[in-house]
Amino acid sequence: MKNLFLTAALVFVGATTFAQTAFEKAMTEKITTVEGQKTADEYTALANDFDRIGTKESKNWLPYYYAAYATIQKGRNLMQSGKTNELDAVAADAEKYIAKAEALSPDNAELFILKKMTSGLRMMADPMSRYMREAPIAQQALAKAESLDPNNPRITILKAEDAYFTPEQFGGSKAKGTELFKKAVEQFTTYKPKTSLDPNWGKGEAQYFLNQK
Repeated sequence: MKNLFLTAALVFVGATTFAQTAFEKAMTEKITTVEGQKTADEYTALANDFDRIGTKESKNWLPYYYAAYATIQKGRNLMQSGKTNELDAVAADAEKYIAKAEALSPDNAELFILKKMTSGLRMMADPMSRYMREAPIAQQALAKAESLDPNNPRITILKAEDAYFTPEQFGGSKAKGTELFKKAVEQFTTYKPKTSLDPNWGKGEAQYFLNQK
């Protein structure tokens, strides 16, 4: 009887380990493809894949985080293509995923970072009329993220982007942005994700701007 219980326990542990490994494998495979997508439709498909993983792993916030992140990247892709009329719908989709993640992991700095980025998409849909409304929302989200995780390099990257693309007469400059990108790269040398699946993006973007002449 003792051996029977031991065997059953080992089978249970083995099955649990396999399930965790399958989840981690599926997530890792998807995460590594986020930066490699080239079209808005590819980002949509990737977000849907993360959402499906989230449905199966109902207590884990990370699939919904990456669904939102892929959706935001889709928005950036559309923005670069001049399709700003589609950004409101993209922002709404991202917010739905963020809400799902936040229900599982409240007061999470990484989610407030995404909120800042999502607000930026809404603003870029119509910058002239929306700046006064969206800019405070974006800055409040970033401030909240910083209060929760002050050494997070992704916070510094978003600050760097804001400074880099803001004209000097409004308090920004490429020089100020460059200094913040340098700070972000330095932060990446010491800042470590909590797990292998936690957000770790941004260093490549910071280095890209530092390589601009």
